[in-house]
Amino acid sequence: MVEPSIQDDTLILEVLGIHKLWALKSRIILPLRNVLCAKIDLTTACNPNGLRGPGVHVRGLFTAGTFRHGRKKVFWDVQNPIKAIVIDLKNERYDQLVVEVDDPIRASILINGNVSTDEDIIGGPCQFTDDVF
Repeated sequence: MVEPSIQDDTLILEVLGIHKLWALKSRIILPLRNVLCAKIDLTTACNPNGLRGPGVHVRGLFTAGTFRHGRKKVFWDVQNPIKAIVIDLKNERYDQLVVEVDDPIRASILINGNVSTDEDIIGGPCQFTDDVF
C-alpha cells in the first residue's frame, strides 16, 4: 500500500510497511508535470501482465515490483485490487503505476486535482473505464 501526497509540484507515493520489501522501494517521487492522470481501473488492477523484474506476484495475495509488457514498464504494489489506482505517466522511468491506496476515490481526486488538464501539455485526455466498483 502507498500513501500519496502532494508537496509543491511533486507527487510523493510513500510505500508503507512490509510492502517496501515486496516492491523493493520505499517511495516514488514524481514531478506533477509528468503525471497524466489517476484512475480506478479494476480490469488493470486485477490483471498483472508481463515479465517480472524485479518483482513478485503471488496470485490472489499480492503483486509488487516492476513488470514489463512489450515496451511498457509498470510499477505494481497491490494486495487488494479493489483499493488500487492506476497512475498514467509520461517522460518517466515507468509508463504506469498500479498501487493500492487506503481510499482510491480520495487519492484519485488528490492527484487529478493537481495535474494539468491541457491536452496539448499531457498528450491527450485520460481514458477512464466504467468498471469503478
